[in-house]
Formats: sequence, structure tokens, C-alpha cells
Amino acid sequence: MTTFIRPASHWVTRWRNPAIALCGAALITIGAKLQVPFWPVPMTLHTLAVFLIAAALGPRLGLAAMATYLGAGAMGLPVFSGSPERGVGLAYLAGPTTGYLLGYLAASGLIGWLACGRGVMALGAAMLAGLAVVYAAGIIWLAAFVPAGQLLAAGVLPFLAGDLVKIVLACALLSGLHRLTGRSQ
Repeated sequence: MTTFIRPASHWVTRWRNPAIALCGAALITIGAKLQVPFWPVPMTLHTLAVFLIAAALGPRLGLAAMATYLGAGAMGLPVFSGSPERGVGLAYLAGPTTGYLLGYLAASGLIGWLACGRGVMALGAAMLAGLAVVYAAGIIWLAAFVPAGQLLAAGVLPFLAGDLVKIVLACALLSGLHRLTGRSQ
């Protein structure tokens, strides 16, 4: 006899990862909205949110959360920093911050992969590698908007100290979370 009613655990298992990705995208959105206005790139808590999510969830779910965030933004939802004032959807993605957003996508996978099950020092190194990817992608795209001689001054130097603090904070938060849950790093 075949039954068409599946146990509740089947539905929980089926929707667990998409729900986690959506929650991750929501946290990234919150990070985007908490900002200090700069031009051409605002200072936000993107780095903290993306790096925390990637390290905590691993490469697959970290990438899924960032891809969900980017997809929501591309479809016109006001998830990006400065949106809707600075535009939404594809119009926003034609602006100066797109390289950083794509860098966050690549960094999500890299950090998740490098940090998976490793200690706090490896976690910090993984996040530094991810930050390098974000900055590289960001200034490559930013070169279309800012003269070459001003790229570092406009797209890296104002953010570097804050991003390093965010990495230290992310490592401390994850280390504390691991201690609270009794998991080893």
C-alpha cells in the first residue's frame, strides 16, 4: 500500500536549506542597511554579515545565502545598501558597488570552504582571503567609475581598518558560538 502523506520530518528536511539561505539573505540585507554614507561605495556591515554566514554555514549554504540576496536585489527588492534611493534591480547593479557584491559571492564560497571545521586562526585567515577577493573584484569594477590613480583611495583604504575589525568580531562571535554550543572548531 502506497501512502501519499509524508512524515513531517520529510518536509522539514526538504525546506531546511532554502529556509537557511533565506535567513542568511535577510541578515545580509540588514548588514547592507546599516551603513555610513561614503561615495562611491558606502561603508556597511556587509562584510561582517557575509563572512559570518559563510563561515558558519559552509560553502554551499553560504553561497546560497549570498546568491539569494543578489537575486532578490536583481529582481528589484530594495535589499542593497542605499536602495531604493540609489536605484533598485539591474539599475543598481550597473553602479559602482557591483564588483564588491560579486566579490562577496565568490568570498562566500571561499571562506566557507577554507574555514570549514578549522580553528580560529584558520578562520581569520579564510576571512582575510575572502576580503582580498572582495577588494579585488570591487576595484576591478570600480575602475569604470573612478580614475585608476584613485582606486585604492576610493575603494579600499577607507574600508580596510573597519573590515579588519569586522573580521576580528566575526571570529570572536563564531568562537563564542562554538563554545556555547559545545562544538569544537
